[in-house]
Amino acid sequence: MYDVLVLGGGPAGLAAALTLGRARKRVLLCDGGVRRNAAATHLHNFVTRDGTPPLEFRRIAREQLAPYDVTVRDVAVETLEGAPDAFQARMGDGTEAKARRILLATGMIDEMPPIPGFRELWGHAIFQCPYCHGWEVRDQAFGFLPRAPEMLEHGLFLQNWSPDLVAFTQGAFEVPAATRARLESAGVRIEERRIERLVPNADGSALEAVELEGAARIARQVLFAVPVQRQTAIVSSLGLEYDAMGFLKLDDQRRTSRPGIWGAGDATVPMQSATTGAAGGMMAAHFLNHELALVGK
Repeated sequence: MYDVLVLGGGPAGLAAALTLGRARKRVLLCDGGVRRNAAATHLHNFVTRDGTPPLEFRRIAREQLAPYDVTVRDVAVETLEGAPDAFQARMGDGTEAKARRILLATGMIDEMPPIPGFRELWGHAIFQCPYCHGWEVRDQAFGFLPRAPEMLEHGLFLQNWSPDLVAFTQGAFEVPAATRARLESAGVRIEERRIERLVPNADGSALEAVELEGAARIARQVLFAVPVQRQTAIVSSLGLEYDAMGFLKLDDQRRTSRPGIWGAGDATVPMQSATTGAAGGMMAAHFLNHELALVGK
């Protein structure tokens, strides 16, 4: 019987496992291997690890778990049943494990828009977070893909990194007159024609242009987009409550709506990064360990 089963081997899960291990808890961390930043070559804006390749970050983190009673398995949890002190998980390889408590650090699944070339350029020339990647592409020709009117003002925010900016709405919504005037006065161009495809450079490693309906092209080097996100299959199977944006609803001690299950990382908040994930994992582990200490063995 493990004290805690941690689902997810990203920054949130790794930080949670470290915190719990240092609190002398017996921990099983299951990493299903699906990583949101798999296409990224480097991790940024993480103190002492700025510029570290994601796989190297995970290697270091796992190495630092070694002194503690933490078992790391590269396997996905496929089913999870039970209640506090009696959870049972079945893994993708058919093995099972029992745990007193559960910590979900499973991240989210990005639903890529059906734009030809988008998936291939994701993580190379298309990014979600300018705090994570904006510095490396500063002053290049930016574009961004707002999905709703309230996302248009993101253009003013992106001007922190480049003054050359085009908002591609694809005609999906009406641009409010006041918002249009504000963006255009700040130098943000608004393009409402539908995107036909993204044109890569000769070797396919970078963006060259955005091709619109009618074959018009606008030269761009970088796009910022926030794809629609959904919870993983294992989280969706647990009957948990979500907030209005689809993230796990947590109380002030990071507990989900189901007793014995905590949440951390990208599955719980819209502000997503390695730093916030690690912070959330540490916080959830702190409260989880506190409860285990109070209820006893």
